[in-house]
Amino acid sequence: MTQVSFTLDSLHAGIADPGMDSMRILSETALRFPDALSFSSGAPYDGNHDLANLTFYTERYIKHLRDKGLPEQRITRLLFQYGPVNGLIQDEVALMLRQDEGIDVPPEAIMITHGFQEAALVALRGLFASPDDVLLSVSPAYVGILGAARMLDIPVRGVLEGPEGLDPEAVRAAARAVRAEGRRPAALYLVPDFSNPSGTVLPLAARERLLAVAAEEDFLILEDNPYGLFARDGESMPTLKSLDTQGRVVYLGSFAKSAFPGARLGYLVADQEVTEATGAGGTTRTLAQTLSKAKAMYSVGSSTLSQAVIGGFLVEQGYDLRSATRELAAVYLERLDAVLAALAAEFPAGGGHGVSWNTPRGGFFLVLKVPFTADLAAMERSARDFGVSWAPMSMFYLEGGGDREIRLGFSNLAPDAIREGIARLARFVADTPREIPE
Repeated sequence: MTQVSFTLDSLHAGIADPGMDSMRILSETALRFPDALSFSSGAPYDGNHDLANLTFYTERYIKHLRDKGLPEQRITRLLFQYGPVNGLIQDEVALMLRQDEGIDVPPEAIMITHGFQEAALVALRGLFASPDDVLLSVSPAYVGILGAARMLDIPVRGVLEGPEGLDPEAVRAAARAVRAEGRRPAALYLVPDFSNPSGTVLPLAARERLLAVAAEEDFLILEDNPYGLFARDGESMPTLKSLDTQGRVVYLGSFAKSAFPGARLGYLVADQEVTEATGAGGTTRTLAQTLSKAKAMYSVGSSTLSQAVIGGFLVEQGYDLRSATRELAAVYLERLDAVLAALAAEFPAGGGHGVSWNTPRGGFFLVLKVPFTADLAAMERSARDFGVSWAPMSMFYLEGGGDREIRLGFSNLAPDAIREGIARLARFVADTPREIPE
């Protein structure tokens, strides 16, 4: 009997696109060279996890429900049966957002999702109604948003960021260019705080101006904020959502960094109103409630057990993640400082090495410029022969760029490993022939 077979180009273009495979290649490289110190991922610090917390926070949430007066039968059903599509813990997340971020929205404006990635898929699927709708995105950008758009056949227009993030006037120009092509700029994606992959932070004046540009050019902003909790004391910036007075921002969040990645829990905040026509009248619901129709077709509902753990975590911390993650933030800042100190030691000023880097004030990443093509082949040689891996920046650019840049992710490496890894990287750089600048 003949077996069914496929050619790659017979599958969806997003599956056939080699650019969609870069993160898998990075992961497999790490597995193939287990002795290599890895700067290639942005995995959260895993030294503060305790198995006992899983039980503790679940029980804490159950107690919270009992304290609210829910009968035992209903609590049992909530945790063991299919839950509401938009989630169980919107009340708790709303309290957290109000306290930590100054984002004041009702619980019905919140959707609990299967991590950031589902939040992005749901938002994109709901907001992009026509093939002529275009997503504007900061470039370089987190590959998850680019992959989500690719799998939904949504065209993306990159807007190059500078040392201080996106220039609102460059965003305006991109929106107008898209409109001049007869298409509609529907939304803009960015990470304003310690962007992945570049580590940039958008200044306050630029945030306010970007909101004005979004209103003037009539597009929404998809604000992704995984790293904002980990700023240095006194340096936290207000989110775009907290500054938004015209309903221009849809906020995408995750508990992967503040709690733990294994919960696979995120959220979408969309308090914009949607009127659903019913005969002569109309019913008004939040955008998050309306988008539940999309979520129902992706995951039906997020894990009730994951929600119980995260719900208990929020209750136990008094809905104050900023205070609860202060020690964790100190770990990341120590590691950032270790990377910067090691780079300065291995690549001293005036050393003729042709290497330079940015100096973010927080987050999980920084960018190293090198005098050669830093592609996946170079990264594999670095891992195999020098025992250190990293991520090529070119894989994060939308329309070309970053060919001689490296992303260093330091969040899951201890300071001693960071120093050794940078020393190995310096030996790799010294062994790699320079290329003549183009």
